Amino acid sequence: MKKNKNRIYLLALLPFIVVTFLFELIPLIMIIFNSFMPEGSFGFTLEHYKDIFTKALYQRAIINSILISLTSSIIGIIIAFFGGMAVHQVGNGSKIKNAFLTVLNMTSNFAGVPLAFAYMILLGNSGLMVQFGKDFGIDALANYNLYTSGGLRLIYVYFQIPLSTLLLIPAFEGIRHEWQEAATLMGARNAQFWYKIGVPILLPSILGTVSVLFANALAAYATAYALLMNNYALLPINVSGMFVGDVTQRKEMGGALSVIMMILMVCAILINNAITNRSRKGVAR
Repeated sequence: MKKNKNRIYLLALLPFIVVTFLFELIPLIMIIFNSFMPEGSFGFTLEHYKDIFTKALYQRAIINSILISLTSSIIGIIIAFFGGMAVHQVGNGSKIKNAFLTVLNMTSNFAGVPLAFAYMILLGNSGLMVQFGKDFGIDALANYNLYTSGGLRLIYVYFQIPLSTLLLIPAFEGIRHEWQEAATLMGARNAQFWYKIGVPILLPSILGTVSVLFANALAAYATAYALLMNNYALLPINVSGMFVGDVTQRKEMGGALSVIMMILMVCAILINNAITNRSRKGVAR
C-alpha cells in the first residue's frame, strides 16, 4: 500500500520533473556548452572568457551590474527593515497592517517595462514632477535626469523595497513583544533593544533577503532596457544583445556572459550562507 502511494506521488511529480528538465536543465547545459565553443565552428576555446575579462565593455557591464545590485539591495533592505519594524509594532490583525500588506503585494508585482514608463511619466524630460519643479523653481526636480545610472538605481530601489519588506515581515514575527517590555523595564531604550537583541536575531533573515535582492537586481532586464536601452552597460542587456541581436547573434559569447552572471549569483549565495552561519553561531553563544 505504501509503495503504491509513493508511485502516485512520483507520478504527480512527473510533469514538474519534465518541465524542469526541458526548460531549465537543458537550456542551462546548452548555455555552458556553447560558452566554450568557437564562434561559427565546433571545438573548445576559452577566448570568450578571455574577452570578458580583458575588454572594457564587458568589464564595465560586470562592474555596473554588481554596483547597482549591491546599492539597490542595501538601500532596499534598510528601508524594508524600518517598514517591517513599524508593522511589527502595530501588531497582528490591525487594519493598518492589512492595508500595508495589500499595498506591498500590489507594488511588488509592478515592475519591468510598466515601471520604467511610470517613472518616465513622473521624472522624464517632460514628466509631471519635472514640470512641477520648473513651475515652482525647485531645481532638484527641474534639472533631474532620469536617463542616467542614478535614475536606473532609483527605479531598482523602488522595486526592491516591496519585495524585501514582504520577505522580512515574517521574520519580525519571531521577536516577541514581551522581550521589548522586559528590556524597557530594565531601562533599555527602544534603539538599544533593536541594536542588542532585535538585529542579531533578524540578521540571518536580513542577509538571506539581501542575497535574494542581489540576484533579483542582477538579472533584471526589462526595466533597464526600457529606460536606457543599450546606452548603459549591464550584464542582462549584453546577454540579450548576444542572443537576439538585430544584426548578428553571438550565442557563444552570450553563453559565456550568462555563465559569469550565474557565477556572481552563486558567489552571492555562498557568501550569504557563510555570514549567516557565522551570525547564527554568534547568536547561539
